[in-house]
Amino acid sequence: MDKDEQVRQIKKLLHRLDSGTNVDAGELFENPTNTYVDPILADQEREVFFKRTPQLVGLSGDLPQINSFLTINDLGTPVLAVRDRDGIFRAFVNSCRHRGVIVEQRDRGEARRFTCQFHRWTYDSEGTLVGLPKQEHFGEVDMNELGLLELPSLEKYGMLWVHPDPTGEINLKELLTQELLDELSLWNLGELEYLGNDVYDIACNWKLAMDTFGETYHFSSLHETTLYNAFHGNVQCYDTFGNNHRMLLCRRDIDDMRQLPESEWDITIATLPVYWLFPNVQLMPSQEGLYLLRAYPDPKEPGQHRSLINFYLRPEISANDEMRQMFTMISHVFAQVIRDEDYAVSASQQVTANSQTLKSVVFGRNEPALHHYHSTYKRVLESAK
Repeated sequence: MDKDEQVRQIKKLLHRLDSGTNVDAGELFENPTNTYVDPILADQEREVFFKRTPQLVGLSGDLPQINSFLTINDLGTPVLAVRDRDGIFRAFVNSCRHRGVIVEQRDRGEARRFTCQFHRWTYDSEGTLVGLPKQEHFGEVDMNELGLLELPSLEKYGMLWVHPDPTGEINLKELLTQELLDELSLWNLGELEYLGNDVYDIACNWKLAMDTFGETYHFSSLHETTLYNAFHGNVQCYDTFGNNHRMLLCRRDIDDMRQLPESEWDITIATLPVYWLFPNVQLMPSQEGLYLLRAYPDPKEPGQHRSLINFYLRPEISANDEMRQMFTMISHVFAQVIRDEDYAVSASQQVTANSQTLKSVVFGRNEPALHHYHSTYKRVLESAK
């Protein structure tokens, strides 16, 4: 975020704190609870949002060097993402071309070769088939035609994108808007180092997980003894970028920033920026690093989902052992607050949604992110029919 925009947003927050106001959607929004339980709707979501849509699978720091790899198993299509011998980010269907067995079982690591456990067919980091045992017995095949099936992939501004459909296309300008891309480029995401992750399987719909990031109205109640110590509740800045949006959560450190000249104002001290990349990603950059959260629907049960929270560190922080350990601890505590507080109430909401005794719930005027997200969700799903 450029300096002028930082100052504009901080001034908005200070005005809202002083005047006791908040961002205002202008009206209430009624959201049907069947959106969290309908199995037909859940099938449509997986098809439109996760099979036909490019996916953010990580940041450049997830593949820090040549022969780094990671696997993704939440998109229907099993994905093997690699940094090949030329340093290029590539992605493949993680399935052997012989009998379709998953080739790489590990979550991440380094490897020059990937070998299927079934018959030891072996592939290199370019996806080329380089080993076929007893080929004289198997039969004559063109090794060049039986490499791993490549998927569309793109590394841009430190983000790693993959399309789970081999015939798909990745157009970030269409997905995110040029304005948002320009802003994300200023965060230098490509410099971040992967620190670790948490994975949570939660008994709530994936959209309920996303909803927990849609407002700070709940901070003084649900997070009274945790996040509320560091953040002002029920005050934020909010802007949309096509299907996506940005929220600025108001840190209490903004109070001391009043005494500083505007030239010293810093958005990462005054706020925690939260970028919601439609449909299932939260990017939260900070002075120290970044949190990347992705929520994936369960393939069978609408009332279940899996959240992945990755932690990244800026290199100057990572070089300091004490700071690295401190941020690691803070990251896991932050993720556990999401799990034990936010997702606990999401699971409670799911119980009610499952019963269908409440046909709808209400989003307030002070919850515009929820208005925008669910309006966008319905529009995109409808247009895909």
